Amino acid sequence: MRILIVDDEPLARRRLARLVAELGQDEVIGEAEDGVAALEAIDRLGPDVVLLDISMPGLDGLAVAAARHDVAVIFTTAHPEHAVTAFEVEAIDYLLKPIARDRLEAALSRARRHRRTIRLTARAGDTTRVFDAARVARYTARDKYTTCELDGEELVLDESLNTLEARLEPLGFVRVHRAELIDLARVARTHGRDGRLELELDDGAIVRVSRRLAPDVRRRMRS
Repeated sequence: MRILIVDDEPLARRRLARLVAELGQDEVIGEAEDGVAALEAIDRLGPDVVLLDISMPGLDGLAVAAARHDVAVIFTTAHPEHAVTAFEVEAIDYLLKPIARDRLEAALSRARRHRRTIRLTARAGDTTRVFDAARVARYTARDKYTTCELDGEELVLDESLNTLEARLEPLGFVRVHRAELIDLARVARTHGRDGRLELELDDGAIVRVSRRLAPDVRRRMRS
């Protein structure tokens, strides 16, 4: 999994990064020292899990978690009194400092199981929707944004297609050309037209696969 570490204490960030490296299953992709920087890093890096301190200057960890239901949160804190509130914002786990290696390992294992459901946030006009990524068959890059269709409504995501590709790969999504990411489980038929591979999704949409990516898509479908 791709992990973001958020803590206002550099020593605490370094210790967590070292523990993650020692466990050897996951990758620390970035760090942030406060809540505002954490929100920016979540948007920019698209982590699967955030190891999130609670007590920080400005925006605290509870506010960050409440604002972003599309990423798994494991709280790492010296304050036991926030545990009830932490689970109200759907935290995966609540680890008390100093964090033991076996507790971190158990929390990350729980996060891997949770990953089967990935929540995304998107805009439809003035409304913000939070939804299960697997409900959507395909995501399309348009200018600086990514769009998708859900319940007959076009949604706009701030995450790039590259970020979504990394996040949704465990769910079976695959890039089929520069501007399209699809769920291979939603492919109903394949067609060969003019020497090009085309995929017919279960909603009737036809998606053309680029020549460069066609061998990888065929391999993924066979497996």
